[in-house]
Amino acid sequence: AHAGCFTMALSAKLTEAGHPPQSIDTQADVELGMEGGPTICEIRLVTKARVEGIDAKTFRALADDAKQNCPVSKALSAVPISLDAELLA
Repeated sequence: AHAGCFTMALSAKLTEAGHPPQSIDTQADVELGMEGGPTICEIRLVTKARVEGIDAKTFRALADDAKQNCPVSKALSAVPISLDAELLA
């Protein structure tokens, strides 16, 4: 759910900025801790996107914004969330 939500948010932000993506592929890796019962300890979003006409700095800024503001990220704000965002050539 998190990967899908982030992908939709990033696609919308890229499109709003005038750079509709050709493709976005996102994976959410979740680290579970078992101390005191199952707990989500960390979420790592890994995304790769093909977007024409955008520089890496702008892409990263939009990806960071999508990470902070997608509804699932907001709902999981108590959990550390990292982002590895790669702009493919």
